[in-house]
Amino acid sequence: MGLKFKIVKTVGKSRLGQLLTKHGTVNTPAFMPVGTCATVKAMFPESVAATGAEILLGNTYHLMLRPGADLVEKMGGLHKFMNWDKPILTDSGGFQVMSLSGLRKLKEEGVTFRSHVDGTKYFLSPEESMKIQYKLDSNITMCLDECTPYPSTYEDCAKSMRMSMRWAKRSKDAFVDRDGYGIFGIQQGNVFKDLRAESAEALKKIGFDGYAIGGLAIGEGQEKMFEVLDYAPDMLPADKPRYLMGVGRPDDIVGAVLRGVDMFDCVMPTRSGRTAQAFTKYGAINIRNARHREDYRPLEEGCDCPLCTHYSRAYLHHLHKCNEILGVMLLTWHNIRYYERLMQDLRDAIKNDSLDNYVVQFYENQKRGDIEEL
Repeated sequence: MGLKFKIVKTVGKSRLGQLLTKHGTVNTPAFMPVGTCATVKAMFPESVAATGAEILLGNTYHLMLRPGADLVEKMGGLHKFMNWDKPILTDSGGFQVMSLSGLRKLKEEGVTFRSHVDGTKYFLSPEESMKIQYKLDSNITMCLDECTPYPSTYEDCAKSMRMSMRWAKRSKDAFVDRDGYGIFGIQQGNVFKDLRAESAEALKKIGFDGYAIGGLAIGEGQEKMFEVLDYAPDMLPADKPRYLMGVGRPDDIVGAVLRGVDMFDCVMPTRSGRTAQAFTKYGAINIRNARHREDYRPLEEGCDCPLCTHYSRAYLHHLHKCNEILGVMLLTWHNIRYYERLMQDLRDAIKNDSLDNYVVQFYENQKRGDIEEL
């Protein structure tokens, strides 16, 4: 029962692995495009698959509000509803416990939300979150937790983490175990090492199919995040997948892979696609900048996405200056493809014992920046 995970190879702390689910295999390290409301913004599901993505993320809170878990279940589950036949991971709604703090009341029993859509009151408990994710038919269910903001006091972080661990036990007890499906626990503790250790021990005692590192990328900065990642993944079981939630920028991902993380998600490639920011081998660029107006080159030489294969920077610049939907679609496709190529490059580098050289070249390219001369 549950999920199967095997580590194919390790180089230092970096791991090459495979996560086997009912809806297919996920090769790790892996990046999950975010499909919060059962869609990756500006992308067809078929287009997302064409980028190389093997798993998507959906969100319990948002799907609970619209269209509702009962309707998704009636439509055959999230895979059929959104025409995505590969694995799906669903966030439990825990992040909204923090991000929508002005619309909720938090108690030991669970969280009472006011919908940000129409003000309707909802109650989300660990048990209810498990029930919703079961109806969604997500392959990877996340236990309900609370994420403390940064900075927070030690006392607040300790109190929150310990409640999250009690919620983790309730989530695991309510989860319906079945072949090809699993549940991940979420380590909390903010930036405090002893709280992270206490959280990890509590989660291991409960026992999960995978373990997430939560409560990072919330304003603490990369240096502090890496300080936590220097020890946090090592606290978790070595034979289970490790998922860093909500991260991040390409250099965040490379640094986290070097520290033993296997799975990532972030809205950055899709959100940037809507705000004219492109990710390339030589760093991020703003395609609205005037220097791209007469640039006949592709956005990124060597990229095989439709944007770089068929269109110029000048055309993409034009589309974004005119606020044309096609510009968002093409740039989103490119950004997700960039992230998936990054993950494939990392997997290949681990497999071929060339990770050190790859990382040096990656940072040299990022430091060099985009070439302006035509």
